[in-house]
Amino acid sequence: MKTKRTKKSEVLHADHDVMVVEMFREDPEFAAEYLNGVLEDGDQKELLLAMRRIAEAFGGVGELAKRTNLHAKTLYRTLSPQGNPELKSLTALLKAMGMRIAVETIKTAIKSPARRAAKSVGG
Repeated sequence: MKTKRTKKSEVLHADHDVMVVEMFREDPEFAAEYLNGVLEDGDQKELLLAMRRIAEAFGGVGELAKRTNLHAKTLYRTLSPQGNPELKSLTALLKAMGMRIAVETIKTAIKSPARRAAKSVGG
């Protein structure tokens, strides 16, 4: 009888994922900070990976589907690497995890013409 051997790196990776999910479960603020970091530095695929990890921490896709009134299949598809979540689904999912989307200014952004004009007049 053959047994499947796992590589040490696979075990460490699995243990790391379990540990990260547990940290998100125990500290939802850390989960929110993690998502903000991904949004700031990452791309859509990284965001969806982060959302999958956090979804697991908050009961998994099945549980979140119940809380959001969305079909589990829709959520799995939404959070897949090829997913393209609608704003409605994303906000419902975040709300079910006790989070929300927020907007803030970027310090390096180009100032609007109106702000430049006001600054030069007043300044």
